[in-house]
Amino acid sequence: MILRLSKCYTLLVLLTLGCIHLAQAQLTDLARLEYSFIPSSKSEDQYTRLRASLNYPIKIKNKDYLIIGGEYNRILLNLEDEYSFNTHQLKKLHVIDFSLGYTFKTSEKWRLGIQITPRIASTLTSKLTTDDMFLNGGVFAIKDRRDAKDIDKPYRLVLGLTYNSTTGVPFPLPFVSYFRRVNEKWSYSIGVPKSNVKYFFNEKSILQTFAGLDGYFANIQQPITVNEQVADNISLSVALGGLGYEYCFTKHLIAYSYIGYTFLLSNHLRDDNRDNVYKLNDLNAFYFRSGIKFKI
Repeated sequence: MILRLSKCYTLLVLLTLGCIHLAQAQLTDLARLEYSFIPSSKSEDQYTRLRASLNYPIKIKNKDYLIIGGEYNRILLNLEDEYSFNTHQLKKLHVIDFSLGYTFKTSEKWRLGIQITPRIASTLTSKLTTDDMFLNGGVFAIKDRRDAKDIDKPYRLVLGLTYNSTTGVPFPLPFVSYFRRVNEKWSYSIGVPKSNVKYFFNEKSILQTFAGLDGYFANIQQPITVNEQVADNISLSVALGGLGYEYCFTKHLIAYSYIGYTFLLSNHLRDDNRDNVYKLNDLNAFYFRSGIKFKI
């Protein structure tokens, strides 16, 4: 039963992390720079991620937009513990997304969004191959009433279907996200990969509690043999919670920081079928993420 739950948890993380770029940004994030850090407990191992993304909307007509974008993640794995195999090629992982999206109004209250995201996720220690390439995407219906003047509690609802080739699931899975502004001081958001409750000191200074998912999946270009098994992929899946703070310099420019602790962590080398080959350090640890973003 524990093994089944672990596989379901890992599948959920990989699915959502691979497909939520359009829904997570809600078609509003134009640029983002971010730094994440997880030091392993009772270990010298560390995980660091540097992330940069850029989206460029092109107005087609009225409120219809074509969105061309990209995102780059450099993942630095400082595997300082003693391992029975060479970890040198695992020190740097690269996740590169190229995205093409289209969003259009279907009514005064609803908007549809479609996105296709080819991805390169690999150690990139040799020539690029098809094993380094993945295809993600999604279709989303968005009802955004955050700026509505005719309701007391503004909200946003996102319903969708997402597909992620890294999970091995050959069909789309559902996606749901819901945000509600309760009053001047409080709001909440329920969904995946992140749920939160926010307290507004004012419209510029915001404190929140959160729970969410993080992680990655990448191809190992030079497979590693461990205990007579071959590891072709590496993945990290994390469930975490903590506190966050946002400061809005302007309506569009926002700085943010999150600090928390992981309560589920799955860090594995995997074979070509995504089955576990070797478990890396999986002790729960401190989590930190900070960055700045520019949104519409």
